[in-house]
Amino acid sequence: MSTTTSIDVGAAERFLYDDARLLERHRLGVLLHDAPASRVLDALRPYRNDDGGWGHALEPDLRGPDSQVSGALSALEVLAELGTAADPAVARLVTETADWLASVALPDGRVPHVLPTAADYPAAPWMQPNENGFLTFAITARLWELGLNHPWLDAATTWCWGQLEGEAPVDGYTVLFALNFLDAVPEPDRVAAAVERLRPALRDDGSIAVDGGQDDEQLTPLQLSARPGSPSRALFSSGQISAELDRLEGEQLEDGGWDFDFLHWSPGQTVEWRGIVTLGALRTLRQHERLPRLP
Repeated sequence: MSTTTSIDVGAAERFLYDDARLLERHRLGVLLHDAPASRVLDALRPYRNDDGGWGHALEPDLRGPDSQVSGALSALEVLAELGTAADPAVARLVTETADWLASVALPDGRVPHVLPTAADYPAAPWMQPNENGFLTFAITARLWELGLNHPWLDAATTWCWGQLEGEAPVDGYTVLFALNFLDAVPEPDRVAAAVERLRPALRDDGSIAVDGGQDDEQLTPLQLSARPGSPSRALFSSGQISAELDRLEGEQLEDGGWDFDFLHWSPGQTVEWRGIVTLGALRTLRQHERLPRLP
């Protein structure tokens, strides 16, 4: 693995201090400086509602205060990043989030993409109320990573397997979230077979188009398989991953941050997503030993 990097970590930190939410600033502290997980939890809790769900634009493409499934996914991503060993509150928040998800789940176990209450608030064009269940894959993945034992996780896992062992998905984000699930669920033989069934959805370079997205919007091998050693890496060559890491390094902008290629539809959404994407770039590069260890 590369021991050199073109990344200006200091510039990336300054970008996050200048433009990112408090939540991402504290997540950065944990990632780079071993800061306490409690600070991340303190910044995360204001996005939580009394019903146990998460809203208030925790997922920047839904700007309303009400609890939404994508907000729950965003919260679980932060909690999985910390892990249950980081703080006793993590496990409790994970269980309560799963309880909320069970309360909005459909009879077959999936959770809707966007709940009806989102219609009352500003949202991205693709965030209109609908019952598409594709977020169920990613949510189930995070719950498996967090070691949850919960009745709804059993139902959601059954739904995910039913989707994957039927007609294989081909839409970009559905494939991404399906691979998240396969990288987390502990059934290696079944997982390996399902990963291979997704191979035809990829283009020759390992990318996949995003239906209804921006011109040339796509998901790359590194987005589809972010972690070294995961089952989804079977879909990609080492050369493809190395080239994507080089590309990711080269995409750091003059302001120190990274940008995203999907629609920038509001100033608030743009600022918040750039902070999330910049943090994600640093995390991916760290996982692949492309960042120097800081003193």
